Parts: sequence; structure tokens; C-alpha cells
Amino acid sequence: MTTESPTDTNQPGKLGYSYSRHLGERFIEATLFLMAFVSVAITIAIVVMLVKESFVFFEHVPLWDFLTDTQWTPLFDDAHYGILPLISGTVVSSAVALSVAIPMGTITAIYLSEFAPFAVREIAKPFLELLGGVPTVVYGYFALLFVTPLLQQIFPELPGFSLLSAGLVMGIMIIPYVSSMAEDAMRAVPMHLREGSYAMGATRLQTAIRVVMPAAFSGIAAAYILGISRAVGETMVVAIAAGMQPNLTWNPMEPAATITAYIVQVSLGDLPHGSIGYQTIFAAGLTLLLLTLVFNVIGHLLRKRYREIY
Repeated sequence: MTTESPTDTNQPGKLGYSYSRHLGERFIEATLFLMAFVSVAITIAIVVMLVKESFVFFEHVPLWDFLTDTQWTPLFDDAHYGILPLISGTVVSSAVALSVAIPMGTITAIYLSEFAPFAVREIAKPFLELLGGVPTVVYGYFALLFVTPLLQQIFPELPGFSLLSAGLVMGIMIIPYVSSMAEDAMRAVPMHLREGSYAMGATRLQTAIRVVMPAAFSGIAAAYILGISRAVGETMVVAIAAGMQPNLTWNPMEPAATITAYIVQVSLGDLPHGSIGYQTIFAAGLTLLLLTLVFNVIGHLLRKRYREIY
């Protein structure tokens, strides 16, 4: 009686070297590497393009004037190239948006993670995430045609375009991003931490605030950073509802322009390619890239500093 060795690699279906399987795995590895390389290469190309074109701009405009001038009128005969009005509009609109998105997104995440029944969570979360799929131009006209008239009933002096209206709608738009990431971070907290808190006599709300949120802080912070980056980079809502008027103001009830709105305005084709006015979009884009990079670095440091491994 003969026994068949379990290590026999000549029979089909047995574990062993297979040229076709090896070739297929190599092809998959090469494809994945190519996709990762393309992503990195595109990012590098964007940075190189912005830096290269910005150098052409700064050959005509001193960097100090760009950073300190309080007027932004590159399309006028008496041109000024101070980025501060665009930065103020971006900061104010983002602050209004985050004042809505962070509290509401956090509260929604706590409810879905700690209080909502399973059936409610399975229905509510897809509907909430559906808000993230609505085109931003729809949000822009919603802010202009619905939110602004509503605010004018409360503040009669509010103009037709304002950072307040645009920021509020941006906040509603960002809620799904914050709540979804924060809720995922909270649900990743091990159940035994909750059970230990309940055993000490804590309520569900106390457990959520004093146990779950600190344990999930790195993920929650990442959700906040994502919301900030989303608010800073928003284009159509502020372009439609905020007025696109470069105005150095910290009052959300006034019209102003953001960096992204100005890029849209210049990119419409009214300026000849290669002119100084046209080159301003690259300087503004580089400024926006640096702002976003700062927030992403902060988010990375927070995740690294407060990450909990269970």
C-alpha cells in the first residue's frame, strides 16, 4: 500500500510553485505599485507646477507686498497684490462653517455611536452621508436663494451676499464628513472600556464623553482636520453666495472673496495667459496649498501623539 505525500506539487490544486499564479501575483503587485506611483507623481507635479508659476509671479511682485498689502486688486489699473483680503475671507467663512459642522457633527457621531438603535443607525447614517454627495453648486444656490433671505428676516441690514450665509451652508455640507469619521473612531473603541465605565456607575452620556471620546481622540481630531481642509478648499458655495469681492474684513455679515473663489473668477478666461493678473491664480493656489498642508500636518501630529493601540 502506497501513501501519497502531502507535499506533492505535481498534482493540480496542491500548494506549490505555479508559473501562472506567480505571474499573476507579480502583475497585481506591479499594478498596485503603478497606481501608488501615479498618485505620488501627480501630487509632485501639482506642487512643481504651482511653485514654478509662482516664481514667475514673484519676479514682478515682492513677497513682502504679497503678504502684507491690504488690497487685492490685480485686475485694476492700479494693481495691488496683497493676499490678506483673500485669506481673511477664507478664514472667516471657514470659521463660520466649522462653528456649525464640528458641534453638530460631534453630537451626531456620539448619538449614532452610543445611543442610536441598530435599525436607526443603519437608516440614518446613509441618509447623512448622502448630504456629502450633493453637488456643491446646489448648496451655493441654496445659500443664496433660501438661507440669505431667511437671515435677512433676522438681520435686515444683511446684504445679498455675505460670508455668514455661505459659511452656514458650508457647515451643513461638512457635517457628514465630520460625523462619519468621528463615529467610526468612536465605534473602534473596545467595548470593555465602556463596560468598565458602566461598572463604575457612569451613565451612557458620561461614558461617551469621559471614556469613549478621549479614547477616540486621534480619530476625532482627524475628522476635525478633514472638516477644516474641506472648508478652506470649498469653491462653489462661496463663489455663489459670498460675493467674490476681495474685502479685508473679519465680519461674517459682509461680502468677501476667498482664495478659491478668486481662482474661479480669474480662470473664466478674461485675462490673457501669461499676464501678471493670470499668474496671480498660481500664487493664490500655492497659498491655499500651504494652508491645507499645515492643517494636514497638524492632523498627522495629533493622530501620532494621541493614537491609542488596544
